[in-house]
Amino acid sequence: MSNLWEATPVADAQGIDLQSATGVASHVAKPRAAFDVMIHPCNDDDFDAILAIVNEAAGAYRDVIPADRWHEPYMPRDELRREIDAGVAFWGWEERDGQLVGVMGIQDVDDVTLIRHAYVRPGRQSQGVGGRLLAHLRTLADKPLLVGTWADAVWAIGFYEKHGFRLVTPEQKDRLLRRYWSIPERQVETSVVLADASWRA
Repeated sequence: MSNLWEATPVADAQGIDLQSATGVASHVAKPRAAFDVMIHPCNDDDFDAILAIVNEAAGAYRDVIPADRWHEPYMPRDELRREIDAGVAFWGWEERDGQLVGVMGIQDVDDVTLIRHAYVRPGRQSQGVGGRLLAHLRTLADKPLLVGTWADAVWAIGFYEKHGFRLVTPEQKDRLLRRYWSIPERQVETSVVLADASWRA
C-alpha cells in the first residue's frame, strides 16, 4: 500500500473545491495535513473491505435489475477472487481514519481497458469519491476505456455520462460484452456499455 496522500483539493462543508475557488492549480504541492484522502492500489489485506463495499453498495440494485440477475450476496467471495485472479486490479479510496470507503477496478483486455466493479459505501456516495477514483484510473490507461453496467441502473449510466462516457449502440454493446467480458448471455441482454472519447467503433 502506498503512503503517498493524493494531491487533491479539499472541499469545504458546502462541497466547494477550495483550490479551484481560489484559482490555485490542483497539482500544486500542499502540506500533507491539507489532504484528507489516499487513493492507493488495493492488496490482499483489503480483500474483505472490497467485498463488504461491493455488497453494501450493490444493495441499490435490489428490485431494480431483473429479479433473475439479483442474488444474495451480490458478489460471493469466490467470485471476487476469480475477478482478481483474472486481472482486475482494484484501487481504493481510504480516508484519514484508515477506512476504505470506495473501490474501483481496472482491467486490460486486448486492445481496451475496462472499468470494473465501481462501488462506494452508501454513506459516502454523491460526494466525489467515485469521480476522483475514476479520474485516477483514467490516468493509468493508455487504451480506450469501456465500462459495462445494468441497463436499469440509470444512476450509474448518468455517472459515467457526466464524466464523458457515452452509450454505445445495442449492436455494439452485444459485440463488446461478448468479446471483452466473461458474463452469461442473460447479463449481456440486460446490460449496457459506455465508452470514453478515445474509443472508435
